Amino acid sequence: MSESNNVVAENEEPQQEEEEQELVDPLESLKENCGNSKECIEYKERLAQCNDRVNSRSKTTETCQEELIDYLHCIDHCVAPKILKYLK
Repeated sequence: MSESNNVVAENEEPQQEEEEQELVDPLESLKENCGNSKECIEYKERLAQCNDRVNSRSKTTETCQEELIDYLHCIDHCVAPKILKYLK
């Protein structure tokens, strides 16, 4: 009987491995797609320009907070109606 118990135990392991698939967060791919969409690309470019400008200076009080907020707002506005189909 111990052999049959071993067979059952061995058969359970591959089933568990097949069931344990890596979960992919759809929000991440939606954010990436929306961030590169034609609606948000202008905000992304403005943020990149601001970052380049700030990083090129050694002493500056300028931050890119406004550009970042505008870019993230655009992404959120794009993602909001699309994410609902994943939540149902």
